[in-house]
Amino acid sequence: MDFETYFASELDSVREDGRYRVFTDIKRHRGKFPHATRFIGEETQAVTVWCSNDYLGMGQHPKVLEAMHSSLDECGAGAGGTRNISGTNHYHVELEAELADLHGKESALLFTSGYVSNWAGLGTLAAKIPGCVVFSDSLNHASMIEGIRHSRAPYKVWKHNDVEDLDRMLSEFGPEVPKLVAFESVYSMDGDIAPIAEILDVCEKHGAMSYIDEVHAVGLYGQHGGGIAEREGLMDRITVIEGTLGKAFGVMGGYIAASRNLVDFVRSFASGFIFSTALPPAVAAGAAASIRHLKNSDAERELQQERVKQVRRKLDMLGIPHLDNPSHIIPVMVGDAKKCKMISDWLMDNHGIYVQPINYPTVPVGTERLRLTPSPVHDDGDIDRLVNALSEIWSQCELARMSAAA
Repeated sequence: MDFETYFASELDSVREDGRYRVFTDIKRHRGKFPHATRFIGEETQAVTVWCSNDYLGMGQHPKVLEAMHSSLDECGAGAGGTRNISGTNHYHVELEAELADLHGKESALLFTSGYVSNWAGLGTLAAKIPGCVVFSDSLNHASMIEGIRHSRAPYKVWKHNDVEDLDRMLSEFGPEVPKLVAFESVYSMDGDIAPIAEILDVCEKHGAMSYIDEVHAVGLYGQHGGGIAEREGLMDRITVIEGTLGKAFGVMGGYIAASRNLVDFVRSFASGFIFSTALPPAVAAGAAASIRHLKNSDAERELQQERVKQVRRKLDMLGIPHLDNPSHIIPVMVGDAKKCKMISDWLMDNHGIYVQPINYPTVPVGTERLRLTPSPVHDDGDIDRLVNALSEIWSQCELARMSAAA
């Protein structure tokens, strides 16, 4: 087989479909986010980032940076290897204590990313519990799907956020069958929120464990930033809460929080934990500082929510179609992969507005979109430039508009 020809042919097909992913070369600047510098060969361009998952700008927060600098000076750069061989740095211990407290759980366990925490957490539980059957929401993230598949446990996929469908599926298995229900709180592409209380009612009815992915909610919702489950007073009813340190907390890493025995079980059997180099101490210190700050400050959350409302209101006034949802994610709907990529390129080249096109397989064909994530560090001028540029390109492309809000 001519491997190089095959690779080139497959890449050409992706380009022809408008689905080829281009990684934008940018540099964020301390204290100036969402403004950044784009590199195009030997040239540069000032850009405003509108698609970051650093939802609250905590990657720039002075407390986070100070904690990371201090830890770097104190401990050096890396963790030295895996935690079971090279030792658990004290900053890991402190961070896991903060996470357990954040979610009202007995214990927490760190991973190198949210993807790994789902892959290892779900994969280990489903694989090691004898006879376990997994029930997965149809729109669960790839990391959850991969963890379930890796476990080789039998699984059922229930209709997205459809509690009756979940109840029906669980009813097909007797009380002697171990069951694990996996779902998310905020779904990152449509921005909708799961009916958590109703899902937990069904889980408890059938004696099923519940596993919730709160990666797009931690830091953003709840009195202390514990996520949607904290906001709705449901954390104590959930078996496993999974989250990330790489979005609203502004650093990197993933985690699970649960009972002491469950966490120790995953720690003892999850290859994704046992054989992975631990997070650098500076990263752990920065994440802990971010969590501590957001446990006691609503200012960032409140301003972000106001910015989201402001963007939605202005898009409505100009008739720019976007999905209505109760979260902080604003999907601007284009519905065509090539046009979505073209609009993204045009916004960058002509206005320095950076927003990535979201195409298949991340979203179904025909639902291509621009995913906007307003933050407290976007100002009125940033918002006006964004919506005016979108209105201009919408007219140029003769795209359909919604009826303008009254």
